[in-house]
Amino acid sequence: MICIAIDGPAGVGKSSVSRQLADEYGLAYLDTGAMYRAATWWCLKEGVALDEPQAVVDAVRDFLDNHVTFVIDPQEPAVVSDDEDVTSQMHSEEVSAHVSQVAAIPQVRELLIAAQRKEIEAQANPDSFSQGLGIVAEGRDITTVVAPRAEVRVLLTASEEVRQARRNHQAQQGQSGKDDVAARDAADSQVNNFTSAAEGVITIDNTHMDLQQTLDSFRRIVDQAFVAQDLPLPDAEFERLYPGEVLSDADLEEYELSDEDRALLSGGSLEDESLLDYQKPVGVLAVVGRPNVGKSTLVNRILGRKAAVVENKPGVTRDRVSYEANWNGSDFLVVDTGGWEAGVEGIDSEVANQAEIAVELADAVLLVVDAQTGLTDMDQRMVRMLRKSKKPVTVAVNKLDDVRDFAEASDFWRLGMGEPYPISAMHGKGVGDLLDACMTMLKNAEHTSGLLSSSNFRRVALIGKPNVGKSSLLNQLSHSQRAVVTDIAGTTRDPIDEVVEIGGKKWQVIDTAGIKRHVNKLSGAEYYSSLRTQAAIERAELCLVLFDVSEPISVQDLRVMSQAVDAGRAIVIVFNKWDLLDTFSRARLERLYESEFTQVTWAQRVNLSAKTGWHTNRLADAMNTALNSWDQRISTSKLNSFLGKIQQAHPHPLRGGKQPRILFATQAGTRPPRFVIFTTGFLDPGYRRYLEHQLRETFGFEGTPIQISVRVREKRKNDKRR
Repeated sequence: MICIAIDGPAGVGKSSVSRQLADEYGLAYLDTGAMYRAATWWCLKEGVALDEPQAVVDAVRDFLDNHVTFVIDPQEPAVVSDDEDVTSQMHSEEVSAHVSQVAAIPQVRELLIAAQRKEIEAQANPDSFSQGLGIVAEGRDITTVVAPRAEVRVLLTASEEVRQARRNHQAQQGQSGKDDVAARDAADSQVNNFTSAAEGVITIDNTHMDLQQTLDSFRRIVDQAFVAQDLPLPDAEFERLYPGEVLSDADLEEYELSDEDRALLSGGSLEDESLLDYQKPVGVLAVVGRPNVGKSTLVNRILGRKAAVVENKPGVTRDRVSYEANWNGSDFLVVDTGGWEAGVEGIDSEVANQAEIAVELADAVLLVVDAQTGLTDMDQRMVRMLRKSKKPVTVAVNKLDDVRDFAEASDFWRLGMGEPYPISAMHGKGVGDLLDACMTMLKNAEHTSGLLSSSNFRRVALIGKPNVGKSSLLNQLSHSQRAVVTDIAGTTRDPIDEVVEIGGKKWQVIDTAGIKRHVNKLSGAEYYSSLRTQAAIERAELCLVLFDVSEPISVQDLRVMSQAVDAGRAIVIVFNKWDLLDTFSRARLERLYESEFTQVTWAQRVNLSAKTGWHTNRLADAMNTALNSWDQRISTSKLNSFLGKIQQAHPHPLRGGKQPRILFATQAGTRPPRFVIFTTGFLDPGYRRYLEHQLRETFGFEGTPIQISVRVREKRKNDKRR
């Protein structure tokens, strides 16, 4: 946010300049003088004796609290009192004659200054009129008392004769009442200082300037402030600040351009990237059973793809993992769970707890048993747990690979859970009949607890090497024990999707398995987990890259971060367990960060504790900033104006007696931002890095990688004009 504060005496044109600037730069506009006039108008309307200070103070307080709204649109600023626009009434001769008397009361000034600061601070909100960009505030003492920390502070002044002439002209045009500026100055100077600029305040004397010249003086100052604050300049101001040379269409015709080049240069329209705000309610089917009965194999069969990690040994699945599924036109959520066992300890107990949570949250349950092992005591104990949940249950008797063996499923009638369905999850036999029964069960269930993931949820992957706190962060953000958390590295194996509210906005968060250093040397479940983690990165839009700062940062940590950058994903760096570090360790880590993270200086970093939740509230701003940059598009005219200016100031070095020149550039895409630059020769890597640095300095792109490709194009050989 930026605040532009403009002070000065009557008749210098503060209102005209302020409104024009606010309109040009997309800012809100606040006339603090109008607030004093409005308070005076109210006191006169209510018949308050102005020579009784306490009565005036009480009336102004009631007015501000209950009877007034200040409209801060620079095109139509207004004061609305009890649903009535009273803007014109505030400029009556009666109000002008008494406003200095009201303003001289210290308590009134305190009330109005507090109200002014509130209006200014409100513009930091992204939902405000300026959408968080800022405000132009003008009036007495605005630069010293109301907004002493404003990014731009200007004292606008002029000679008394010129100011009086301007006031007389305004009165003739009906824009204000008659006003003696000398008298106003004398009255206002008793409580205001507007005759000389305070330290840090710029003085602009417009005695010999017209409005446009005055605005030009302000624009130069405001442009510098916008650039310093990394705020987007309006197109007109940007092109004035960067008056670069752009080749015309006729000039470009001199060069060999392909059809693809021409399509890029024409700036074809983008596909509609709008996201639908829609969630479809569906039933939830939890798949439970003892370890190694084939639950994940059955889930993969239901989904029609290898989504769940499968290995021929017990205990591979540990968390409860939800997948979107469809059978014969019916959408539902299927939840894979770890093997349930009674009387176990440690991680096995945590896995069993996750399975029980899945049952509680489901609308129906699919109990998988193993025909090869037969009916076991653990199956019977699981049935007793399921009866307590009072959820409808269907029994699937798995590992009957030959239909001639299907009769063996009849032994499981003894579970007392209804008809057992013989299936082979491996080969798909009997699964259709089983799913028909499950769909009937979900249709008749009391609740519909699931929601298909809404396409408007931004997708965030939690990545990092094993045991850096990814699952702890997911649990903290979801305010539930969503994932199994232990001190054992590699607890998470399947990516876990969870819709989580962060900063008042819903996100689809994906917890992933820790990425190992040498994926090609892994086998079994760890190998497939690593592949699924890479797939989760590809599916995500933003990656939160976690580092455990209580341990030395390793090459493996940095390699994980590189995977996200190489995939073109927006990133936020998360230093977990920061609260455990002492002052010396934090200083050491800051030095390490400056030396080891040079390739991602554009990414924001959040220091937090996933276990306790300390500073996790800072994630939302960093995530929104990164994704806004990831989506950002720069217009072709603005990009070429910028590159023209850059090339004029710092041309490419000579190479072999030739100097490559940038002809034209365009942004070919977003997510991440991709730029194509047409040149007359190869650009050195160092110059490309310089261009990227300048792009970031000017346009932001905080939190997203930038991809720049160079296309060398030569002049046509048959061009007679060469």
